[in-house]
Amino acid sequence: MCNLSQVAERVDTTTPTSLPMERLLYEVKKVIVGQDHLLERMVVALLARGHLLVEGVPGLAKTMAIKTLADAIGGEFKRVQFTPDLVPADLVGTRIYNQKTGDFNTSLGPVFTNLLLADEINRAPAKVQSALLEVMQEHQVTIGHDSFKVPDPFLVLATQNPIETEGTYALPEAQIDRFMLKVLIGYPSPTEEFVIVERMTGKLDAVQKVLTTDGLIELQKQADRVYVDPALMDYAVRLATSTRATKAHGMPEIEKYITYGASPRASINLILTARALAFVRGRDYALPQDVLDMARDVMRHRLVLSFEALSDNVTADDVLTTILAKIPVPVVPLRDRAHARANG
Repeated sequence: MCNLSQVAERVDTTTPTSLPMERLLYEVKKVIVGQDHLLERMVVALLARGHLLVEGVPGLAKTMAIKTLADAIGGEFKRVQFTPDLVPADLVGTRIYNQKTGDFNTSLGPVFTNLLLADEINRAPAKVQSALLEVMQEHQVTIGHDSFKVPDPFLVLATQNPIETEGTYALPEAQIDRFMLKVLIGYPSPTEEFVIVERMTGKLDAVQKVLTTDGLIELQKQADRVYVDPALMDYAVRLATSTRATKAHGMPEIEKYITYGASPRASINLILTARALAFVRGRDYALPQDVLDMARDVMRHRLVLSFEALSDNVTADDVLTTILAKIPVPVVPLRDRAHARANG
């Protein structure tokens, strides 16, 4: 896991593109204590144009972290509190009849923004959650016979509470698969909690806007140019396919725990997030460690576990631990990157 307090030591000062990300993380850390893993993954999701699902018990600053990131980025930010009585029109909008003109006017919903915080997304029924499917994948919403594009960039940052079952609804598999990352967060250490109490009972430093939406789009384009060796793509594919054919990959002991393996979105997102992570870490080339670091966050929510896994108390992370230990990590030579690009 990346320690963001040591970003300045790790960033290559010859890479000017790293400086905006360092300033962004610095601004967020003015409010958020600890949670380095979550903050790094939020930035990776922004650069890789992916959606992020954050799961943790109440009181761990999930919503505050996302709101603080939005303040530092600029652009339009909207928050929707998901509740059981929410309807799809509350998210995407609807057509309203105008009695004076006799026409229907379209009223656009809160999804038309740059950053959408879907707070406690599992408190809304499946019909509401499915209203996000089109906009998360196609970046557009269809209302009546017309389709409307959402602003660019567009990211959904969702939170959910794993410990309550009453009044909650499990996310449909098609919805879960559209989240690039699922991040699990835990309790802070005693030292971190002391700083949290000290900071929250005092006066918080104001968060400065260090980016614009145009600046974020430019950073996304720069992250797209990070070089990925074909061996890393092959590694990502082997990780994803091993969840669908565990016996063929020499892991018959975990076959009984997986009903459905990860979709091809897993291997695609492994590369996209590894590339973004390398960019955050100040490199213009990805390493096997970048793919390995992203593997659990990219794949844990894409595994459909069996009832036997539930009865044996086996989690998706337990299965992934076995897979990551079994699939060999490629050795990628640090050759001349300009030469690699020219021949790639």
